[in-house]
Amino acid sequence: MLSIEQIRPELTWRLRRDVLYPSEPLYAMEMEEDNDGYHFGAFADNQLIAVVSVFLIEDDCQFRKFAVVPQAQGQGVGQALLAYITDFATSEGCKRLWCNARLSAIGFYVKYGLKQTGNAFTRNGVDYEIVEKLIN
Repeated sequence: MLSIEQIRPELTWRLRRDVLYPSEPLYAMEMEEDNDGYHFGAFADNQLIAVVSVFLIEDDCQFRKFAVVPQAQGQGVGQALLAYITDFATSEGCKRLWCNARLSAIGFYVKYGLKQTGNAFTRNGVDYEIVEKLIN
């Protein structure tokens, strides 16, 4: 049984590091803006298996550091978490939900309704493209 709930920012850091930045130290996972965001975790059998951080910027809702543990990937966990934050963004009055998606994850986001914008860039050796979904 999967449950999704809001969590404290520091609860995202270990999973964020293990999935997205395995060579980085744990302390490097803390973002300055963490205290200004909303953080959500997906739990299965009381184990944290996915996290995402959401930031409201005027009419926009940006999500960052979306991570699902490898053993739970492909089982609908990411889809459920994405649906959850889409509902959250809608309830907050956002007009656009977006993220800087790793190129390796573009297929996932497109499959679940986000559109590629063509705005691509590289940061710290990782290739990204902005994907978005207009809501409301």
